[in-house]
Amino acid sequence: MTSSIGIFDSGYGGLSVFRSIVDRLPAYDYIYLGDNARAPYGSRSFETIYEYTLECVQWLFHQGCPLVILACNTASAKALRNIQQKDLPKIAPDNRVLGVIRPTTEIIGRYSKNNKVGILGTTGTVTSGSYPIEIHHFFPDIEVYQQACPLWVPFVEEQAWQSDDIDPFIERDLKSLFQQEPEIDTVLLACTHYPLLANRIRKFLPEGVSLVSQGGLVSESLVAYLSRHPEMNQRLTINGQRHFYTTDSPEDFEKHASYFFGESVKAEKVIIPTV
Repeated sequence: MTSSIGIFDSGYGGLSVFRSIVDRLPAYDYIYLGDNARAPYGSRSFETIYEYTLECVQWLFHQGCPLVILACNTASAKALRNIQQKDLPKIAPDNRVLGVIRPTTEIIGRYSKNNKVGILGTTGTVTSGSYPIEIHHFFPDIEVYQQACPLWVPFVEEQAWQSDDIDPFIERDLKSLFQQEPEIDTVLLACTHYPLLANRIRKFLPEGVSLVSQGGLVSESLVAYLSRHPEMNQRLTINGQRHFYTTDSPEDFEKHASYFFGESVKAEKVIIPTV
């Protein structure tokens, strides 16, 4: 039986993080779960996001994943802490759940020269305040400015990111961000869907502003984590297997996944919760 690394997202965006992880650690076995039937998570309540995320984490545990990565900023912001502190000790004390926010905030300060960082994220991620809190923990001198971009994920999920129709919304949201602080020199894409919009975002960024995606940062952090925790690394099997699951249409998932993951995949449908 394989002992895989579980990768979870509310939809397709986590596949961009998964791609970076596979590029860095191709030999491990992986199971990806997209909760597409209940996506997007960004505008849902704290309680709902926590409930949905916990159900998906437990499903991945039951598939033999001792290590699960929440490749979703909204789930990382609103569910990770409770799962780590309240649920794991009771349901799976030897398993681990990691998010994408901490690996990002540990490093983001290296990109800014003037200590002014902008965050683009879903409404749920922005209202949680997770990024300012975590960034200030590692880089107390950095000033953090946030902008919620509620329409970006729906555009990407519907593949409308290929259309110019999204440009006015990107322009509007970036204008709102830089109205808070015109001297921002680094902008973080704090949603795993947003890398598909990177080229469009750059069109509306002031000259010289760095645009940072999370995939490479998260994969670098995972390499370091497995090095620091050989006991977990020894539990993981290395057969190069990758399995993809969705709570919605496998055909639709496969069509979208090729854009996020960079290659065609085969997916199976699962029902969550299972009882």
